[in-house]
Amino acid sequence: MPRARSTRTYRQTAATPQYEGSGCLSGFTIVPLAVVFVSLLLASFAWKAEPAPVTFVQSVSNVTPNSIPQSLSPIFREEVLYWANSIIGWASASNLDPNLVATIMQIESCGDPRATSSAGAMGLFQVMPFHFHTSDSPYNPDTNAARGLAYLVRSLEAAGGDARLAMAGYNGGISIINRGEWTWSAQTKRYVQYGAPIYSDAVSGVTSSNALNEWYTNYGVSLCRQAHQRLGLP
Repeated sequence: MPRARSTRTYRQTAATPQYEGSGCLSGFTIVPLAVVFVSLLLASFAWKAEPAPVTFVQSVSNVTPNSIPQSLSPIFREEVLYWANSIIGWASASNLDPNLVATIMQIESCGDPRATSSAGAMGLFQVMPFHFHTSDSPYNPDTNAARGLAYLVRSLEAAGGDARLAMAGYNGGISIINRGEWTWSAQTKRYVQYGAPIYSDAVSGVTSSNALNEWYTNYGVSLCRQAHQRLGLP
């Protein structure tokens, strides 16, 4: 943490032919104008019928406690599920989907509260030092969650509720959300490559995730082994 959504601008244009004449509408101008009017009317109906873009979660401003799941998907590694009650509490306090919170924890630390990175990120949510207050204990799970999830909320808001873009912002910095994805670092691309489908599987109700298993095999074995030992799991 943090270690864009490419925006397409659609501009509606209209080119209407001009006719020479005295200024009154003749039969020759009424017909083309009628055709243009009908075409615009039909286009308007078609535009209104277009489905809204699909995002993984609602915008945080629209999330209410009643709309947030109160349990975690079973797809997560046991080291992450160890924190299930805490994750639900932290997510509720931040109006976040606990499955999104668990996805971030899964990739960041696999549930190791003492995880560190070469960049200096710390704890369960791999929070960078400059996000902590001077009186904070960075490796305290509650403190680490509070600082990490505050940044996730900001990222989710900047992404308009799109969890995939919010993950990119969490990993690479919120400023990348509004930049083309081709500018993202390889690490951020990999982060969303695994994070987005893991989260999608978590909210879909499946009992296992190929994406999570692939992430574990390629990147998570040593991370999760360390978490397993740290938590004293059998």
